[in-house]
Order: sequence, then C-alpha cells, then structure tokens
Amino acid sequence: MMKIRNIFCLTLIFLLIGWSCLLLAQNKRNEISISEINLPLSFPIVNKGNSASIYIDQKDAEVVGIAAEAFKNDVNLLTSVTPTVFKNNHSLSTYPIIIGTVGKSFYIDQLVKDDKINKATLLGKWETFSISVIENPLKGVKRALVIAGSDRRGTAFGVFELSRRLGVSPLYWWADVKPAHKNSLFVSSGENIVGPPSVKYRGIFINDEDWGIQPWAAKKMDTDVKDLGPKAYSKVFELLLRLKANYIWPGMHPSTKAFYYYTNNPIIADKYGIVLGASHCEPMLRNNVFEWAENFEHEYGKKPGEWRYDLNKNEISTYWTDRVKQAKNYESVYTVGMRGIHDGSMPGPKDKNEKVKLLNEVIKDQRGILAANLSQNVNTVPQIFCPYKEVLSLYQAGLELPDDVTIVWSDDNHGYIRQLSNEEEQKRSGASGVYYHISYWGAPHDYLWLSSISPSLISYELTKAYQYKANRLWVINVGDIKPAEMETQFAMDLAWDVTKWNPENAHNYAESWASETFGATFAKPIAAIKETYYRLAQAAKPEHMSSVNFSDREADQRLADYASIYKSAVALNEKIPARLKDAYFELILYPVEGAYLMNQKILYAKKSLAGGGEALMYAQKSKDAFEKIKKITLKYNKEIAGGKWDGIMDYRPRNLPVFDMPTVATSASENILTQKKIVNKQIIGATTFVGKSTPRGASLKIITGLGRGGKGISVFPLNLLAVKDSELENAAYVTYKVDIKKAGEHLIEVKCLPTQGVSAGSKVRYAISVNNDKPQVINVAPTSENNIWKQNVLQGFASGVTKHQITTPGTTTIKIYLLDPGTVINQLEIQ
Repeated sequence: MMKIRNIFCLTLIFLLIGWSCLLLAQNKRNEISISEINLPLSFPIVNKGNSASIYIDQKDAEVVGIAAEAFKNDVNLLTSVTPTVFKNNHSLSTYPIIIGTVGKSFYIDQLVKDDKINKATLLGKWETFSISVIENPLKGVKRALVIAGSDRRGTAFGVFELSRRLGVSPLYWWADVKPAHKNSLFVSSGENIVGPPSVKYRGIFINDEDWGIQPWAAKKMDTDVKDLGPKAYSKVFELLLRLKANYIWPGMHPSTKAFYYYTNNPIIADKYGIVLGASHCEPMLRNNVFEWAENFEHEYGKKPGEWRYDLNKNEISTYWTDRVKQAKNYESVYTVGMRGIHDGSMPGPKDKNEKVKLLNEVIKDQRGILAANLSQNVNTVPQIFCPYKEVLSLYQAGLELPDDVTIVWSDDNHGYIRQLSNEEEQKRSGASGVYYHISYWGAPHDYLWLSSISPSLISYELTKAYQYKANRLWVINVGDIKPAEMETQFAMDLAWDVTKWNPENAHNYAESWASETFGATFAKPIAAIKETYYRLAQAAKPEHMSSVNFSDREADQRLADYASIYKSAVALNEKIPARLKDAYFELILYPVEGAYLMNQKILYAKKSLAGGGEALMYAQKSKDAFEKIKKITLKYNKEIAGGKWDGIMDYRPRNLPVFDMPTVATSASENILTQKKIVNKQIIGATTFVGKSTPRGASLKIITGLGRGGKGISVFPLNLLAVKDSELENAAYVTYKVDIKKAGEHLIEVKCLPTQGVSAGSKVRYAISVNNDKPQVINVAPTSENNIWKQNVLQGFASGVTKHQITTPGTTTIKIYLLDPGTVINQLEIQ
C-alpha cells in the first residue's frame, strides 16, 4: 500500500512539474497586450505621471533614433508625459525601454548573449522584430520592455507597431487622428514576434501630384523651395514606416523637380531607411521629365541630344552612370529598360522586332553600368522591369530579360491586373511583383479626385498576384496620398501579411480600420457607410459619372443610396469626439458628400434635360450640388485642422469637363419631353444560386464587396488551371432557379468583374446552359484595351449576352460554369 502511495505521489509530482513547465512555456509564448491597469508582471510605460526611459545605441542605424524620438512623442500624445531618450547610457533604469537592432545594439547583443532574446527568431530575417517584456534582463534591471529588430527597418517597424497598439494611428499626422488621452500605459508580460513580411518591397508611388501634394507642400511644408521637397518627404517617410512599408517611387510630374535635385531628399530617405526606386518610365533612378527635358543644360552645360538610344547611346549612358554613382551608397531598386521622356513608348525603330532588339541592348548596357559602379555582383542588385502599357507587347515579343530582374506586372490602371507570371516565369530568381493603381490620370478617364477602389477588389487582385508568386515588390499608385489614406493603409497591411485580409474577409477591413481610427463605438456605422460608398463607385466612380448611363430607376436608386449614407455620415459626425472631427471630415464625410454631390450634379442635370414640369427644379438641384462641391472643398483646404491642408484638395484636377457645371434645362427648354422605351429585365444576384459543384481541390466562394451589386462569386485558389471548352465536366458551376413568365426567346446578360486573363493569351470565360441545353462559352475579356474595355472599366463590369429559347413558362434552370482563374460573376439580367 505504501509503495502504491509513493508511486501515486511521484506521479502527481511529475504531473505538477510538467504542468508548471507547460504553463511557463505558454506564458513565454503569450502575446503582449496593452492596458491602463497595472496587471502583475506588466511593464509600466507611464504610471502615476512618470514615464519609463528609452535606451538606444548611438551606433545603431539613424532610423532607430528617429523611431525612438517618434515613440517618445507618441507617448506624450497619449498621456502628456514625455519619456527621455538616452543614447549609449549603459546605466539602465529599473524599468527601461530598450530599442535596438541585432548586431548593431550593445543592449540587444547582450540580451542575445544572455539568452534573454532568442536570436534564431531574428538573425538573418528580413524586417522582423520582437516586442517583449523580460524579467531581470540585465544587472540592476527589474523588468524591461524590449523592441529588437533583425535589421534597421525591422527595429523601426517594431517601435511603430507598439505605438499603433498603444492607440496612435499610422494616420495620426496625415489625417489628424488624435488619440484619446490615457492616464497610464502598461504592456503585459509576453512576447510578439512579427515578420518577415509577405512582400519584400512594399510602398507607394506619389503621382499626378500637380493638383494636391505638390501645391500643398510648396505652400505649407517646403516653403523655401516651393516644391515637394525634404520637409514633406520626411512626413511621407514616417508614414511609410508607420505602415510597415519600405519603398517609394517619388513624385515625377513636370510640376515637381526631380527627387535627386534636392540634395537632402535621398539623404533623408536613407535616414528613414526607405528604399528608393523610380517609376516604370524612369530608368536608373533618373527623372527624365525634369532632368533630361528641362535641367540637362544646367547639369551638363549643354543641351541634350535626342532621347533615342540607337542615335544617342553615349550621352544617355553617361546620364545614367552619373546617377548610379550618386546613388551607390543608398539602398535602391533600379528600374531597367526604357520608355519615352515621360509616359510614352520608347523612341526608336518602328519595327517591333527591331525595338525589342534595341531594348535588349539597353538593358544589357544598364546592367553593365550597375556592375561597373556598385560594389556588388549585378545579379544581387535589386532591379525591376515593368511591362507597362506598350512595353508588355515588347516583352511578349521575345525580350531577353535577365533572370534576376524582377518583373513588375501592372494593372490596367483601373484595378484589374493585365498579366501575371506563367509557370516558367514563376521560376525566375528575380521573381515578380505588381504595380497597382488606386489613383490614375489617363484613358478612358482619370480618377484623381476621390479614392473609391474597395479593399475587396484590392485584395482579390493582389491576392491573385501573390498566388502567382508576385511577392518581391508591390508599389501602389496613391496619387497625392490624400484622400486615399484608408485604401493605402489597407494595401500596406495586405502587403505585410497577405493572409490576414484575404478576398473573403477584406470587406471587414473597413470596420477594423474604423475601430482603430475612430473607436469601436463608430466602427459598424462607418463600415456600413463605406460598404455602400464602394458599391456605388463600382458602378461608376464619381469622376466617371458623365461616361456611364443609368436608367431613371437606376439613377433614382443611386441618389437614394447616396442620400442614405450621407445622412448617416452627417448624423455620425454629431457624435464624433471633438478631437476626431477633422479626421472624420477628411476620411469619411468629404469623400461621401463629394461623391453624393457629383451624382446629384450629373443625374439631376440629365433629369432636367428630359423635360417635364420639374425640369427647372432638377436644373437648380444640379447647380446647388455644384456650388456645394466648391464649398466643402474650400472647407477642406482653408478650415480643417486650422488650414493645415491648404492646397491638398482640388475638386477639379486637370480641369476635366466632368468637374464643370453640366448643361441643364432653362425656361426655354422646360417643356421638352423625351419618351423612353422601358425594357423589363429580371435581375438576379450571382450569390443567389441554389446549387453548386466544384472540382476536387477547389472551392467556390462568395466575395462581399467585390464588383457590381456588392457581391461576387469566384473559384479558389486563384491560380487554378483553366478548363477547356470541351471539358466543362471539370469546371465549377452554380445553378439558379428562375421563374420565367413568358415562353420564347430570352436574352441573358451575365455581368462579371472586368478582370483580365492571368497570362498571355488567356481569357476570362464562363459557360451558360438553360434547361440543360448545349452550353455556350463566353469570353468577357476584350482582346485589347479597346472601346469595349474602356466602357467595362468605367461601368465596373464586363458582360456577355446569350440567346435562349424558353419553351415552357415557369421555373427555369440556369447553370453557369466558371472556366478561368479570376472569373468573378456578379449579376444575371434576363430579358
């Protein structure tokens, strides 16, 4: 009995030891959390009016010091208490905040040496960081809050991630998101290890800056040079770090002098750890619009020759070489290839094959310049080639692109990616990336004023790209940054962790973002406003209203829907705390009201011209909307945040006709009455299917917020092989039951997201069968960016129309097959 009792006791002891070890292990893996309550083992950033001090190593990268100073200011913003930042003061306080990079910080290396930090989680990783609360980390220290980075940006990202968790929005400066006051700040015991990011290089392209960020910077920031210069770029670079982004294509329009023209620009970029690049039409970090066409004589003492590599090779090569020498000490990604001076095709031979041959020579010589002037093997120098617009056809015609150069695929400027890497291209050591627009100047129509591309669409297209191995570089054309703050933040959050906001849940981002930005109380109503805002913009962006025709019923519904979200936005504004009023106007109210007024202006003008007794009333409503657009834009520039943003917002960029007052009825025309033919259509949402089938390994998913009507269906994963026309039994399909009132011939229009084929020659197809008749296969992707494509991107859908004979009225079965990756079905219209 005694033996049994001893065995039982020993077993119990071992179980308790095991359980204790498990608890310790779990505690070690616990993620940190933020609180205003002093919980056991938590770290006091601010407690009873006192703040922990911050310690960095002065030998660490400059961006670490910049981040530490920013964190000090963030703590003050939250608590009105300001920590002290010490550099290389080895005598640590009892409760220090230690910030540093592995291999660059005395403090961090000592913690690694003492096994207080597991170096395996950081060493050799790209932009990875840990945030941890460590007990007795060093002699004389009771408890430390430690932010350790694998490299300089990893450390900075860790600092700004902690700020974000404490309650400081990445948009605190760029959108005046002032945090709520907190009396105390504590970080719970635990450790967060974050990174590496999904996409290696992630950043923005400041573009078409003539009507926003450039005039604003000239007036409010870089007043000495009256341009977009170092002071404004410092704020841009801080924003990038707060968004865990690392890359930029600087502004390059004729309104703006070249980035390198101002000596401090690249210096400051390097201090912030930002990787410099240049756009698709700016090879070798040169801004041709300014540096070749305008400033060449000042730089070289003579006028430039012709911008033709076949005729002026030596001068162009020297021009490129000088920039590489200037940039050699800065972290850069070089664009290779050649286009026109600005956004046009490369001058040279007219024959396409000869052009390809010349472009091959250009890239070979550019790599020779890099090899001769940089202290690393050219195969390891980050380089990109962007097959944008006409360059895609040259690439497809047989361009010999070196394997280590990253192919940066572009969208069609309206959010739909033109092409992605095929199976062979996915094996390239240089991998691939994406150049993606959420702002655009060009055909068939600009959208520079308001930002309206939804997170669901951004996620769908960029997730698709990622599944095709486009993970090396993402650059987002954000125009002037404002008013695209939320969409920019979403794109960078997605680039950091592509799994967090997949297409199925991307519609939830608005609520998550609103909670972080304005507080949980306002999250759901703001998300509801944004959902309708994006849905309406899918059918016609505010800037595209003159290019899309709506029936009377559709116009009335648009105006009613806009009125509803505008009413909600105004009501919510009354409840928003005073500290967030400016932010709310910038991020929510102005875009919603501006879009609503643009729709009123255009649609009421059309109603007035339709004639009838109310023509003059509609004409006046159109005029009133036009005047209100000017009024709220004046408020944005002159009143919000005390005039901080004066110059940032222009309600009529490029002075396009859509922004002017449209023609309306006058007293002489009010009695004109136009008769309209009414066509009865039965509309069916694509998500109302009653049955579905998918091949093995695939799934059919409903994507909220994607495409016309606000929902779409698509087959996942997005890199599935296309199904041949003759093998429909291998395709995913959905079935619908529809009540058809009348026998005879009927037309069925299937409205799809206007995506493009994922590789050269591929299509975007569906097949349709009614009552088990022979399926008809339809490709909705235009063969080129022709007039059909233009209308598709303006109206937010591509469609196919098929004829069907219905022999018997009543319940009719419609079956639709999805045949290509990237096919998204939104609506069916039966006539």
